[in-house]
Amino acid sequence: MTNFSRGQKGKLADLGLAAPFQVVLDIDSAGLVIDISCFGLDSADKLSDERYMVFYNQLASPANEISMTMAGRAASFAVKLDALPASIAKLVFVAAIDGSGTMRNVGASSLKLGESVQFPWSGADFQDEKAVIVGEIYRKDGIWRFGAVGQGFNGGLSALLKHFGGTEATPGAAPTPPAPVPVPPAPQQQQPVSLSKVTLDKRGDKVSLDKRGGSKGFGRIHVNLNWNRSATSATGKGIDLDLGCMYELADGRPGLVQALGNVWGDFDRPPYMRLAADDRTGQSAEGENLAINGDHFHQLKRALIFAFIYEGAPNWAATDGVVTIKMPDQAPIEVRLDQGGNQMMCAIAMIENRGGSMQVTKLADYFSQQGRESGHELMDRRFGFGLRWTTGSKD
Repeated sequence: MTNFSRGQKGKLADLGLAAPFQVVLDIDSAGLVIDISCFGLDSADKLSDERYMVFYNQLASPANEISMTMAGRAASFAVKLDALPASIAKLVFVAAIDGSGTMRNVGASSLKLGESVQFPWSGADFQDEKAVIVGEIYRKDGIWRFGAVGQGFNGGLSALLKHFGGTEATPGAAPTPPAPVPVPPAPQQQQPVSLSKVTLDKRGDKVSLDKRGGSKGFGRIHVNLNWNRSATSATGKGIDLDLGCMYELADGRPGLVQALGNVWGDFDRPPYMRLAADDRTGQSAEGENLAINGDHFHQLKRALIFAFIYEGAPNWAATDGVVTIKMPDQAPIEVRLDQGGNQMMCAIAMIENRGGSMQVTKLADYFSQQGRESGHELMDRRFGFGLRWTTGSKD
């Protein structure tokens, strides 16, 4: 692995890098909320095609030339340089603080290109900047190169978007009325980039969502749990988190969806939620995923999203865990597992049907086994689902 310092540049071929490869930004956020993005720029260093901004609201470019996955504090970009259109001359990798704090608070961090190049950096390199342009992959004289930038930026993600010539979507903007007479079809215009995101910071924070466009439901609701894959227990063993859900249907029936006991659920029939196959290694970049059928939201009263540490000594502080709730035509909702200590179980968020609207509340309640009562039982008692419990296993 070759270490680069700030300002250093080199040809990818000389570094032994051939497409495709991974670009990984691993950031010690020190409790800050940091958004990581990649801007695909043209030869004038402008975001002339906003489909080539890859970030939390747009996880891939049009043909997956650049695709992004999150794993705790790290973001991994799968890059296929040979597949990029000729109009994209540079990929810029940035990190921006969402909310309070400055880049000087960030701990030891790095940007890696495959197993060939590493650019270590930290908050000691910055002052009160809200963002940093970490590195760039650019084409010069037909040859792809890498540059370790490490340049602070005073604004956040919105200011970076403006700096690179992008256009941010304006919430609630009225659509343009149709022309009164037939006209030749105009070239399709790109939609402005939507940076909209809801982060529930404190316990008890909540957000309410209404159905869009007169639809009968919320469409496919995707709940993702991800965490820091490098987190280890005191014994050096990796931590494996499991995602689960306690639910109560509108008719009062309670139930549970989780890998423990192989209770996977069903997307098209009650309970209208399905847990994706469990990753026994705890190393999948996709994390743990639950799909809720939002077209049947009227048949759901509430759903408690929870996680527990299945393997590895419990240490929530080291996981950098985050749950993201996404659905069509809505801003993603983010809940971070930023509290707790050595408990096994975390009640993360409650999704409730409030007269047809969806209310999501951050819970951040942690539970440990007490005597013969498991964390599951204590959490159930706390929120009153009334389930019956027995010892379970994923085997």
